Formats: sequence, structure tokens, C-alpha cells
Amino acid sequence: MTRGRVILAVVLILAIAGALVGWRLLSSTESTDDARVEGHVFPVSARVSGTIESVLVVENQVVEAGAVVVKIDDRNYRVALQRAEADLANAMARHREVQTQLPVSSVEAASRQSSSQAGLARAQTAVQSSQRDLEVARARQATARAKAREAQVNYERAVRDLERMKPLIAKDEISRQQYDDVVAATDSAKAAEDSARAAVAEADSGVSLAEAKINESKSTIGIAESEVQAATAAPHEVTASQARISAASAEIERARSAVAQAQLDLEYTIVRAPVAGIVSRKNVEIGSVIQSGQPLLAVVPLTDVWVIANFKETQLREIRVGQTAEIRVDTYGSTVFRARVDSISAATGARFSLLPPENASGNFVKVVQRVPVKLILTEKPDPDHVLRPGMSAEVTVLTGPGRS
Repeated sequence: MTRGRVILAVVLILAIAGALVGWRLLSSTESTDDARVEGHVFPVSARVSGTIESVLVVENQVVEAGAVVVKIDDRNYRVALQRAEADLANAMARHREVQTQLPVSSVEAASRQSSSQAGLARAQTAVQSSQRDLEVARARQATARAKAREAQVNYERAVRDLERMKPLIAKDEISRQQYDDVVAATDSAKAAEDSARAAVAEADSGVSLAEAKINESKSTIGIAESEVQAATAAPHEVTASQARISAASAEIERARSAVAQAQLDLEYTIVRAPVAGIVSRKNVEIGSVIQSGQPLLAVVPLTDVWVIANFKETQLREIRVGQTAEIRVDTYGSTVFRARVDSISAATGARFSLLPPENASGNFVKVVQRVPVKLILTEKPDPDHVLRPGMSAEVTVLTGPGRS
């Protein structure tokens, strides 16, 4: 009986061993304990400098995406925004002012230039006509003055003749008829003299009028020349005004950019969580003075994790993308997490180290290198088995037939 039991036990052991060998042959695996859980760590940094006004989270607190975590004193940034808005209003007012100073258009400027040149030509023609009128008036003046001198001489002679006749008429040496003829001749000479003097005065007035017309025409020429100069400068004024308008428009855009930047800076005084997760590495307190770009805390989401397993280079012969794997994390003992091979690194871990080994130094010691392999969980862990970045893990990749 005892001998039969021994034989039965041996047979069972051989059967179990054969089964294990067969399973091993049909389902080969590659394992490593050089593995760790990885995940995203989102740093939260200050985008503006200032004094911390309030901290609304604590270490290891769960936050939602967009939740306010830190507030920075925003008084300086509100003042900066008001100043930028005032600069924008000033730039817009300057633009309107420059637009109101825009002279006539180029077509109107050309028309005004042509009109002013025509006015100048008319004024020059009027001066020439007035000069001819002045010459005529001066000729008439000379003629009138000559006749006036002649009339004056005739009148003076008639007066002398009358003076000689008076003694004779008193002595009855001449007839009354002769005396009356001399008196009539004297009156006629006097009238002729008065008429000649009136003609001289009229001629003098004509000369003065002609001179006044010339002066007026010359003044008109001066005005016309000024209008021509202004009309000639009008196109240049149009170009200069357009340049000033362009500069004012550019100033408006600059002021708008300053307002937008001030608004952004004001918004950046409210620091929000970029994603949902757990607050970690909080190193900020109320009253701290921070600078732009300074890290304040980190947010670690636990819903997106993976495992990096560092396999020996000799283990990579049978590992392929898509193969299934089993992961055990030290924290949870024998609990198995299902995963699959997502990708294999393009180089060994040593190649990416800060100081890669230099094998050409002459002191070469062959060391088996390890290649990082990324594994993605195929099943979401339950709340009692949360995987946290940095946890140590053991990975077994099923490389046998039917395992991919």
C-alpha cells in the first residue's frame, strides 16, 4: 500500500512538472522588477509677479480643472489697466483730431491750384490794363495842365487890357462899346481859366484813380500768388496729413495691445488648476512675494497613469507592441493589473542619462543595458487600488503564442 502511494505521488509530480514545462513552452514570459508607475505632473507657475493674497488649497487636496488655487494682489494691475485704457482713449481722440485737420483731397487741391493760377493771370492782366489807363490819364493830365496855363495867360492879358481901358473910359476917350467888349473878353478868359483848372483837377483825379487801380491790382496779384503757393502746397499737406493719420492709427493699435496685455496680466492674478487632480509640492504661502514664472504647486491627475518597465536588452527579443502584461505594485501585494505593451524606447536608459558611458576610454566593462518599455493599463483601477506616479512595480510580459 505504501509503495503504491509513493508511485502515485511520483506520477503526480511528474505530471505536474510536465504540465508546467508545457505551459512554460507554450506561454513564455519576460519579467522585471525594475519598473515604476508614471503619470503627468502639471506644474502651476505664476505668470505675473506680485504678493500672494490668498491660497485656496492645501497639500494633497483634490481640485477640479479651472478651480482657483492662488490669488495674487491685483491692485497694481488694475491701475495699469486703467492707465492703458486712458492711453487708448487719448490715442483715439488724437486720431479724430488729425482726421479733422485733413485738407482737401488731391482732386480738389488740383482744382484749387488751377483756379488760383487763373486768378493770378486775371490780376496780372488787370495790372497791365490799369497801367495803360494810367498812361492815358497822365497824357490827359498833361494836356489839361497845358490848356490851364494857356487860359491863365489869356485871362491875365485880358485883365491888363481891362485895367488900361478903365482910365480911358473915364475920360471918354473910348466908346462904351469898346469898353464892354474888353470886359466881356475878360469874363470869357476868366471862364476859360476856370474850365481849364476844372479839367486839370479832373485829369489829376483820373491819374489818382488809375494809380489806385494799379495798386489794387498789385494787391490782388499778391493775394493770387499766395493762393497759388497754398494750392501748390496742398498736395504735400494731403500726404503729410495722411501720414499723421496713419501714425495715429498705429498709436491706437499700440494702445489696444497695451490694454489687452493689461487685461491678461489682471486675469493672471487669479491662478487656476490646469487639470483635475491632487495638489502636490505646494510651496507658496499668503504674503509671499513671487516672480513671474516661479513654481507655486503641482497638480497630479491619477486618472491617466502608465508603467515604465526597464527590461534588459536580452529580454527584448520576444517583446512586441500590443502584447499583454501583468503588473503587480508593491503597495497592493499580489493584486494583478492588466496591461499591454504600448511602445518600446528608441534607446537605452543609459543613452539618455546626464553622463552617458564612454566605452572608448579603454576601461570598458560590458554591462547589460536596460531599455524602457511603456505599458498601458487595459482596465481602470478601482478606488481601492489607486496607482500613483512613482510607485514601484513588477512587470511580466506574456510573450508566448496567442499573447499579442
